[in-house]
Amino acid sequence: MIIDTHLYNRRMRCALSALFLATFASTAVAWPTKPVTLVVPYPPGGGTDVIARIVQEPLAKQLGQPVLIENRGGAGGSIGTAVVAKAAPDGQTLLFTLSSHTINPAIYHDLPFDTERDFSAITQVASLPQLFAVNSATPFLSFRELVAYIRANPRKLDYGSVGVGSPSHMAGELLKLQLDADMVHVPYRGGGPAVAAAMAGDVPLLIVSIPAAMGQVRSGRLRALAVSTAKRTPILPEVPTVAEATGLKKFEVDSWYAVFAPVKTPGEVIERSNRELATVLARTDVKAKLLEQGAEAAPSTPQALTRRVHREIAEWQALVKRVPIEAD
Repeated sequence: MIIDTHLYNRRMRCALSALFLATFASTAVAWPTKPVTLVVPYPPGGGTDVIARIVQEPLAKQLGQPVLIENRGGAGGSIGTAVVAKAAPDGQTLLFTLSSHTINPAIYHDLPFDTERDFSAITQVASLPQLFAVNSATPFLSFRELVAYIRANPRKLDYGSVGVGSPSHMAGELLKLQLDADMVHVPYRGGGPAVAAAMAGDVPLLIVSIPAAMGQVRSGRLRALAVSTAKRTPILPEVPTVAEATGLKKFEVDSWYAVFAPVKTPGEVIERSNRELATVLARTDVKAKLLEQGAEAAPSTPQALTRRVHREIAEWQALVKRVPIEAD
């Protein structure tokens, strides 16, 4: 019998391909099979909660399952984060958090999880600057004038933040370190109290996220002097970055929001959730709603977010070694 080797090899390749596809299909993870829970480790109504709710409904439509938001506030986000660290790695419980995720390891002792080892990065969601603003009754018309005063008058100027270890606090301490100057930190419990204190003249300088201060900036009662990110924000395009205003090229504090899964979550779940969130963040209406909060849609790959977490943990730990900061 004469065998056509070319035909035989082609049929074998087809048979092996079919077997591979069948095997892959049988082992692929079906996800999601029920409602997906986004754990927000901060109270309802805060910035992280607001950003999470912007993506909640469109993400549910993409996944074909309801998306539930569970607020687990406390200990600077550590309580809710620990819930996700201990959750089943099936993609049904995810963490929706902000950049304090990389600050907390430097200021909290004995965290009940390892920020780097206990989570798999999915995607960054949005980027939000910290705003340096002053009461309009102060004489500071520019950030350069403010910096000149701080340098000439050590510990004569107070600045308010939204709490010890918050991104706004870290922005203030990083500025002090890079200027080789000193200010007095006055922590408040949230953006509302910090803005109220600046309005009352209790602190001349306020460092806070844009949404918390935007109303008072628009009314003219607060004067926006600079933003903490590497580039200007579209919501306040006339306000320079700290780097532009001072020449401190290495100054950057980006209050980002991101989604993480428990470690050992299947790669297929990570990839699909990343893809679906990227689709959500490309929507014009979602971008507009984020911008209303002073945030820009900023999706990323899991690998890029992982690198960011590693880098920032090291940076904040280095800062805390030079400027001791310990959580309340």
